[in-house]
Amino acid sequence: MAVARQHARETLALLAAAYPEAHCALVHTGPWQLLVATILSAQCTDVRVNQVTPVLFARWPDVAAMAAADPEEVAATIRSVGFFRTKAANLVGAAHIIEQRHGGQVPATLEQLVRLPGVGRKTANVVLGNAFGRPAMVVDTHVKRIAFRLGWTRQTDPEAIEVDLCRLLPRSRWTLAGHLLIQLGRTRCKAPVPECSACPVADRCPRCGVGRSK
Repeated sequence: MAVARQHARETLALLAAAYPEAHCALVHTGPWQLLVATILSAQCTDVRVNQVTPVLFARWPDVAAMAAADPEEVAATIRSVGFFRTKAANLVGAAHIIEQRHGGQVPATLEQLVRLPGVGRKTANVVLGNAFGRPAMVVDTHVKRIAFRLGWTRQTDPEAIEVDLCRLLPRSRWTLAGHLLIQLGRTRCKAPVPECSACPVADRCPRCGVGRSK
C-alpha cells in the first residue's frame, strides 16, 4: 500500500504541474449558489449550467427566495438543463429544509447535505470542498474512469471508489485531486478512447500501452 500511495501522490503532482488552472468549473458565489449549480449539473454540462444560473439567481437570489418560489416557474427558468422539473422541485425542497432546519445557511457536513433533495455524495463533496474548503473527494464519471485506468481502484461503486482514493491520497489533496482528474478526463483520458500520446501521466498508467482501454 505504501508503494501504491507513493505512486499515486507522484502521479497527482505531475497532474498538478500539467493542469495548474484546474478548478471548479461551476460559476458561483458562496455555498448556496454552488449547491444549486451542482444539483443542476447532474446529467448536464457545466457550460450549460453556467448559462442558466445567472438568470436563476437574478430572480431567486438566495435561499429564502427559492424557498418561496413556485416550482413550475423555477422549472421554466431551468428548462434547458434537462430533468428540469425534478431539479426545480429539488431546489425548492432543499431551500425549504435549509430555511427550516439550518437557519437559512447551507449545512457544512456531508451527513446533513445528503439529506437534502437532489443531493448525493458527489454533490455534497463538491460543496464541502469548494464552498467550505473542507477535504472532500468528488467521484464523478471522469474520476471513476481515470482511477480505474490508473489502477487506483478496482471498484465500480462511486462510494467504494471514494474510499479507495481517500486511502491513497493525502487528505489535504482530496479536493484538488478531483479537479485534476476531471480536467484530465475532459482533455485527454476520454471515453471510450483516451489520447494516451498526449497524456501527461502516460508513462505511469498501467493501461496506457494498450491505448484502447475501457
